[in-house]
Amino acid sequence: MAAQRQTGRASAIKPAAPKISAGPSKTERRAVESVGADDPETLTDRAYRMVEELIVTLALPPETILSEQSLAARLGIGRTPIREALQRLARDGLVVILPRRGILVSQINLKTQMRLLEVRRELERLMAKGAAERATPEETASFAAIARDMRRASDESDDMTFMRLDRQFNELVSQAARNEFASRAMGLMHGLSRRFWYQHYRESGDLPLSARLHAEVAEAIARRNPDAAGKASDRLIDYIESFTRKTIEA
Repeated sequence: MAAQRQTGRASAIKPAAPKISAGPSKTERRAVESVGADDPETLTDRAYRMVEELIVTLALPPETILSEQSLAARLGIGRTPIREALQRLARDGLVVILPRRGILVSQINLKTQMRLLEVRRELERLMAKGAAERATPEETASFAAIARDMRRASDESDDMTFMRLDRQFNELVSQAARNEFASRAMGLMHGLSRRFWYQHYRESGDLPLSARLHAEVAEAIARRNPDAAGKASDRLIDYIESFTRKTIEA
């Protein structure tokens, strides 16, 4: 697959090998300590989330060469879960597997974000309304909690908390909507969208506003109001489109 040409701030990022420590950091160790070695499926999911966060937050910049061995040492996770996680990340478009050449973190292309958003708008609205209609009491309580935490992240302009809550929110919407086809399609967009946001929000974004708009969607779902959830989802995508256009123009 030919690599897409990198534009904007991404052009300033030079390929670099990931920094490998002698072992996992305290944060990374806490992330895996509750996972048993005899539970490979759960461990693969955890490896996926951890590597995805490193890519999305540019700790592993575009064109970084990855290896199963170095990631396993960095995260304290076995090579088999890392290999399976990288296969999922390739499907998501966050890494590119080049036969006989290695694995690279994919480049960031500004203009493809607008085409992605055309699809995202329709799917986000569909899934927000579906979640409001089908969420269980436990899920609506989780949406309410995410909304509260999103508003706190907004007040504190806490980017890492926002990024993690955004992932939790997306996963919960996918679960509560009870539409496996929409969920699969959205799953291919979330990581690319979060990485684009993290790279450019300091230039063109408004983190407090974005967090509040996410909170409004979560609150509407928690109230089990499909119409309000659909409208809140459209307001969120309106903002994201505006942010993307500003980034392209810049």
